[in-house]
Amino acid sequence: MRAVIQRVSEASIDTDSGHNDSIEQGLVVLLGIEDADTEEDIKWLSRKILNLRIFNDSDGVMNLSLEAINGGCMVVSQFTLHASTKKGNRPSYIKAAKPEVAIPLYNRFIEVFEKESGIKCATGIFGDHMDITLVNDGPVTIIIDSKNKE
Repeated sequence: MRAVIQRVSEASIDTDSGHNDSIEQGLVVLLGIEDADTEEDIKWLSRKILNLRIFNDSDGVMNLSLEAINGGCMVVSQFTLHASTKKGNRPSYIKAAKPEVAIPLYNRFIEVFEKESGIKCATGIFGDHMDITLVNDGPVTIIIDSKNKE
């Protein structure tokens, strides 16, 4: 499971099917799922994101977590995070999970994150075309892969 986490002052999402959602200060999590991902990956990544201390304290030091600032979270499925560009110029997405595997894991990630954090996640619609607007605060962008645990 791979995530690109962006600290934002606000973000919104609009899908072609008419779904829209938004958050104020918080995190946008672009979530890439592969076939090898498990419940362990979901739990580890959820805790890691929730406890990241990347929000400024009163001294301007990145020392506060999402929970500490009572921030929002938007989780968007993004199969392109597993793109391989090793051969040629057209990315291969062979490592990205197919919808029948990815959708339940995506939904489970949101469920676990919401339960652990008490934060209702804003979301997009899996497989739909989405327009995401965000104001990256900092900018602060972090990439985490549950297989590397870095």
